[in-house]
Amino acid sequence: MNRSQFLENLKKRSLVMELTRDFFRSMGFMEVETPLRCPSIIPEAHIDPVTSQGEYLQASPEQCMKRLLARGADKIFQICKCFRRGERGRRHLPELTLLEWYAVHQTYEDLMDQCQGLLRHIAKGLGTPGRLVYQGTSLDLADAFQRMTVARAFERFSGISLNQAIDTGQFDERISFDIEPHLGTSRPCFLYDYPISMASLSAAHPEREDIAQRFEMYAAGIELANGFTELNDPVLQRKRFEMENALRINQGKAKLPMPEAFLSDLALMPPAAGIALGMDRLVMLFCDAPDIDQVVAFPPELL
Repeated sequence: MNRSQFLENLKKRSLVMELTRDFFRSMGFMEVETPLRCPSIIPEAHIDPVTSQGEYLQASPEQCMKRLLARGADKIFQICKCFRRGERGRRHLPELTLLEWYAVHQTYEDLMDQCQGLLRHIAKGLGTPGRLVYQGTSLDLADAFQRMTVARAFERFSGISLNQAIDTGQFDERISFDIEPHLGTSRPCFLYDYPISMASLSAAHPEREDIAQRFEMYAAGIELANGFTELNDPVLQRKRFEMENALRINQGKAKLPMPEAFLSDLALMPPAAGIALGMDRLVMLFCDAPDIDQVVAFPPELL
């Protein structure tokens, strides 16, 4: 990539950030800032935290943003830096930029609608209303985004069922290699209704306790966002965190301390929905960049 293209990508990145803020402000969301470093972090089996002077750099602003909901905020968003040890690749950075937003008395279905509106707003602001072209593939943003359950995706794209994948420990592998490449190839796709065992922070489906109100959004086979109707039961949330720590121990990882302040505030949090969207990957799509390094000012190896 030459210098001219690099600078053009940075300009477009700036505009995507500006358009994102415009979108949420137009819907009455308040932009917030929360601490990057905390004495505890949400325990997750597959995310390894980065420490700083005995505390943890956030992998997500989730716990502090939910605590703001418990304190009376109703519609909030944030664009911030997050940190995850060992994540590096063409679509991964150890220091990444996340957009997160939360709203009380909403569900994961509302979040899907908002994702659709956000991508359309950005495309219009960039002068390509209703479409996004990535690596030779034109994605239709004007039509309703596709929605597919996880169970249906296994039936359609994988050689085994969802239950078989879980029972044999192949879920992540099958999602990555069998299913993801087929998602969002003509229009963005919401993959939704994950097994409850794979959604530790999500509320269960009102009609099925084994299914979580969780989705991921894909475009051109790239995972962009992970959202859900929030679990606001502190007792059940603690049990799920304990399960995540047990998984970490089984993987030879360190047990993480319980985020007690978060669990305490969770009892006061009203029903809500929240989502994390990878801004670096979103900029990749709108810049038609095959590598995440092409849309950040400094990849870690150049520091």
